[in-house]
Amino acid sequence: MEPRIAFTETEFAKQYYKHMLANEKLFHTGPVPHATMELLKLRVSQINGCGFCVDMHYKDAVHAGEDPERLNLVTVWREAPAFTEPERAALALAEESARIADNPHGVSDETWQLVRKHYDDEQIAALVAMCAQINAWNRINVILRTPAGFYDPVTKTARYRTEND
Repeated sequence: MEPRIAFTETEFAKQYYKHMLANEKLFHTGPVPHATMELLKLRVSQINGCGFCVDMHYKDAVHAGEDPERLNLVTVWREAPAFTEPERAALALAEESARIADNPHGVSDETWQLVRKHYDDEQIAALVAMCAQINAWNRINVILRTPAGFYDPVTKTARYRTEND
């Protein structure tokens, strides 16, 4: 699989990415634990079928010290005892943000109440913004067919192999 265009080499995308990456820095210093944000990004990416982001966020989480077995359970988080109640609330929000077209009211009142129970307004703002951000990243990569498997969490870059490599 090859990306459809060299998106990041266009002038528009360079400017767009500059702003998206500034948002990412904000999340790293934000009020929600980094591990929770990685779980959220991984789950949304799984739902959206974004192989590039699933690969990236799995590797980033492991690189940051997350347990790979726990990450393997993200797809079945409701049945797995590996997640805290606040993480479960964030995962429910993540899922409903990715499936917003399935519910005419967006995020359910039940999920919203769970989120309110475990997070304050600053944290909720960060969670909602992350849901929007990862959905945007997923859509870019799915549209462009960005291949998965080439992300390096140490360098934070992806080097795609070509037929000549």
